[in-house]
Amino acid sequence: MTKAKKSEFRPNDYVVYPAHGVGQIMSIEEQEIAGIKMELFVISFEKDKMTLRVPTHKATEVGMRSLSSPDVVSEAMKTLRGKAKVKKAMWSRRAQEYEQKINSGDLIAIAEVVRDLHRADDQREQSYSERQLYEAALERLTREVAAVSGGDEVAAAKQVDEVLVSRAA
Repeated sequence: MTKAKKSEFRPNDYVVYPAHGVGQIMSIEEQEIAGIKMELFVISFEKDKMTLRVPTHKATEVGMRSLSSPDVVSEAMKTLRGKAKVKKAMWSRRAQEYEQKINSGDLIAIAEVVRDLHRADDQREQSYSERQLYEAALERLTREVAAVSGGDEVAAAKQVDEVLVSRAA
């Protein structure tokens, strides 16, 4: 493995790992795995009490990225204000698409899932699986909004909620 291309990620940076959301790089360490020396990012997901080790040369390949810019966050908020686009496909098909969007790590796609699955108080109840997907997308969205703004998740959740409530009104 060559060290020609030094990664754009540094210790203490916040990053988005598609399958897990926002985490913080604790360190970059070298480990020997199956007789091969590898350089790894050690990423901590505080909320999930989880530590992930990602080979540095595979980071971009697996979709790991820096936090979104404030412009992308405002674009995501604009997406939330839009009208929900619910396809007439079977729920299992839509659920699969929502799951893919959530795991893509793309903030705009996650905002679309939140927008499409959000229910105002006067609308029908969500099914268990709808609620699970909605909460997963909402959590990913608020975590990244909080990390980008440097604030806490409670303030970010309130900000997202205000956008969703204003849309319903």
